[in-house]
Amino acid sequence: MADDPTRENRVWTLPNLLSLIRLAGVPVFLWLVLGPEADGLALGLLVVSGITDFLDGWLARRLNQTSVVGQILDPVADRLYILAVVVALALRDIIPWWIALLLPLRDLLMWGLVPLLRTRGYSALPVHFLGKAATFNLLYAFPLLLLGDGDGVVATLAKVFGWAFAVWGIGLYWWAGVLYAWQVRKLLATTERRTAVRDA
Repeated sequence: MADDPTRENRVWTLPNLLSLIRLAGVPVFLWLVLGPEADGLALGLLVVSGITDFLDGWLARRLNQTSVVGQILDPVADRLYILAVVVALALRDIIPWWIALLLPLRDLLMWGLVPLLRTRGYSALPVHFLGKAATFNLLYAFPLLLLGDGDGVVATLAKVFGWAFAVWGIGLYWWAGVLYAWQVRKLLATTERRTAVRDA
């Protein structure tokens, strides 16, 4: 349709506003965990982030407000929350640093593939369902581990389930990354290099 490009390039939509609110919550979360160690408020903020994460996608489809900006903001917000949580938990000695480094290391691998994709005229490949499953597991894992930083039955159960989600999440995260890299390799082997078109 003629108006599709305009619709896709919109910035000020309700779903995008929710994504921006989620992004603004990242430094607030870090301050709550590392400053006053207000873990209850930090967990509440993560719950709100999870709800808005669901709502922005649902509203984008329901209100027909999908946009290029929204497709960028949503995964960026997810990645920043995961990074913020793992860094905060590592600084609090709740998780070891090697776990905190594994996740951004995988993201660096993905970012390193972008210039290769651009040589074939792509900026990204479709998100694999394994990546979505990994993000789902990680978004549950680290809040549970934060809740598990204490004593009592609830804390013990949270720690057990948190580590279960974390192990699966990290494994799926890297598996999805390896599959993505394999897709890029196949694309490079089967697609001609895109040359810049010069104006006459």
